[in-house]
Amino acid sequence: MKLQFITAIPLNVTRGSGCFVGIQTLARGIQALGGDVELITPKVHFPVFTAERILFNERLRFTQFSADVTVGFDLDGYRVARRRGIPHIAAIKGVLGDAVRFERGFTRASLALQAHLEKLHAQRAERVITISRSCSQRLEELYSVRNAIVVPELIDLDAWRSLFAANPAPPRKREFTVLCVCRFYPRKRVDVLIRAAQILREKIRGLEIRIVGGGPESRRLRQLSAGLRLENVVNWRGDTTAQELAREYNRADIFCLPSVQEGFGIVFLEAMAAGKPIVAARAAAVPEVVQHGLLVEPDNSEALAEAIYHLYLDSDLRTRLATSGKQHVENYEMKRVAAQFLAALA
Repeated sequence: MKLQFITAIPLNVTRGSGCFVGIQTLARGIQALGGDVELITPKVHFPVFTAERILFNERLRFTQFSADVTVGFDLDGYRVARRRGIPHIAAIKGVLGDAVRFERGFTRASLALQAHLEKLHAQRAERVITISRSCSQRLEELYSVRNAIVVPELIDLDAWRSLFAANPAPPRKREFTVLCVCRFYPRKRVDVLIRAAQILREKIRGLEIRIVGGGPESRRLRQLSAGLRLENVVNWRGDTTAQELAREYNRADIFCLPSVQEGFGIVFLEAMAAGKPIVAARAAAVPEVVQHGLLVEPDNSEALAEAIYHLYLDSDLRTRLATSGKQHVENYEMKRVAAQFLAALA
């Protein structure tokens, strides 16, 4: 089967989000099963992503497709849906209409426009595939799209295990290390983790919070950390290579991301593959993915601090959660989920 994946999602972490990881891994998984996948992406880039994305989709009207099936991610492909001849699938990686409520100003307006086009795409497509039950529910509530097929995100476990083995942690300098990996958007609630660090620094003298990533909230978050005088606790790592990220996972005692809006959360799979216990917020799709971790009330830095401190005190619990997580992540192995995706196209 030949597939053409249509996506304007930036295929690098500095401009996009975890979605690009899922798309690339899905393509590799299908190829590993003998399928043929071609990525159709923008050839021209603009400083304003929404403008780039809309122009990319408008130009698709003049594109000749040669696949058995075309798959458009999120809003990409709304101009292709309902063309005769080639079946078109809308693959919704995260419901943009749900993310709008967490943004303000120009970003909110831009995202609202993208959400409108994503709704058109989902309604026009012959079939809709999404990544979690939470997303399926939001598609019905916000876009009136029913019966979306749920195929979860996936992870290349062999590749990650090789990375972990080749990039061991450096000698330990701190007593307890918490790792957070994300793009800095308001919905990720990195500020809640920073406030939890303020609570914990007197309880855990050797505490270190290592935060990997960047994004629109970077300046505000760094100012918050500095204002709370957490220079010796919070360590900003910026964007990293795959090798550096594997080293960060190896270094950590636990993983924490208190996001309140996740369509899935690929970083949770990475943390499980690394054998790290997880602390997260009980929100959106997180409980579907993190079935062996400590989940707390969203937007509650005190509850988050308490859960982290509980894991700090209980090494046996950390071991149990890590072991269960490593077993659970096998359900998301690349070729296994890629086969589910192909079955959903049939």
